[in-house]
Amino acid sequence: MTRDIIDVQYPVLDHSESVANIAITKKTVTVANGITIKDAFSNKNNSLFIVIDNTANASSLLTVKAGDAYPNSMLGNIVIELPKGISAIQLQDLSRFQKADESIDLDFATGFTGTIYAIAKWAGVRPIAE
Repeated sequence: MTRDIIDVQYPVLDHSESVANIAITKKTVTVANGITIKDAFSNKNNSLFIVIDNTANASSLLTVKAGDAYPNSMLGNIVIELPKGISAIQLQDLSRFQKADESIDLDFATGFTGTIYAIAKWAGVRPIAE
């Protein structure tokens, strides 16, 4: 299966660093492809949110795939119910799902229609402006 790729979207701080804003880009989900969130764990601060808009007429299921980077991936996949409408998902056991390339894979049940995006707060040292 060739998965569709999305990137984690980070806020842009204003010049005072008091306010952050994200211009969201949504990806339409193609169920047959699934989704890979590229660099999902590179922020390392547990601020990743996966936002899914289920536009189908009923609830659906999302499978968060077990990773291959840490031993607790042996706990396996987890299936989450997606009610009709918008869901914001925050994963607590990140290493269970983390792949060696710091991405995460998601599969959607047949019949799902909707969009997805991922956001996180930037963590780390920014370069000094000259």
